Amino acid sequence: MLIIPAIDLRQGKVVNLKQGKVNEETAYSDNPIKIADRWIEEGATRLHIVDLDGAFKGSPINGKIVKKIKNKYPTIEIQLGGGIRTKQDIVGYLTAGVDFLILGTKAVTAPDFLNEICSEFPGKIILGLDALDGKVATHGWEEITQIDTYEFASEAAKSGVVAIIFTDIASDGMMQGLNLKATIDLAEKVSVPIIASGGVRDLDDIEALGMASQGLDSAISGVILGRSLYEKTLTVSQAIKKTAEISKTALKERR
Repeated sequence: MLIIPAIDLRQGKVVNLKQGKVNEETAYSDNPIKIADRWIEEGATRLHIVDLDGAFKGSPINGKIVKKIKNKYPTIEIQLGGGIRTKQDIVGYLTAGVDFLILGTKAVTAPDFLNEICSEFPGKIILGLDALDGKVATHGWEEITQIDTYEFASEAAKSGVVAIIFTDIASDGMMQGLNLKATIDLAEKVSVPIIASGGVRDLDDIEALGMASQGLDSAISGVILGRSLYEKTLTVSQAIKKTAEISKTALKERR
């Protein structure tokens, strides 16, 4: 299970929003490059970058920062979301070396676009599935639709997305634990790997997710860490070590 540190960008700073609310923002750094340095030094091989300004505006805003990080660390994978809603945005970021692009709002409002982009750029598109009380959220979580989370995920999985990032909005930034049940339920219902997101506090959450995923036919391929890293209740290196231990134990048991 891949450990993926989050770098959420707003007005050039690294921030975290509790449940996606702008008035619940905590700013952690005005130097995103140094934050990337820190997570990579601790062992991260992939970064989850969100352009929050882009998500709210509907078009990329913090592209220069993303490109600086990628230029400095060309071998580190970047999965990027926030305001990516046109083919031009996608081509621009892929040309700059971004490894995976996350489509959220556009995937919901224009499913034909999702199918087209996945076909044209195979292995490059991740679905960002954000949900509140079982319903899909869009436009930087400002709008809650009446679309059922599981039904939408099942349909979107057919498009060719390489993974689905599932974020339970009620848990996000709260550091009270993942919505483990909803994450596991989704993994059991769709045919593509799930990346868990929202609510991780400490190693207990990593262990619970890792242990639960061992019995699944479908994979939970990663987990995104945000506020827990910035509030220092967990480190990237600790999380990587824990997932390695779980995998090693599961392998022994299968033998």
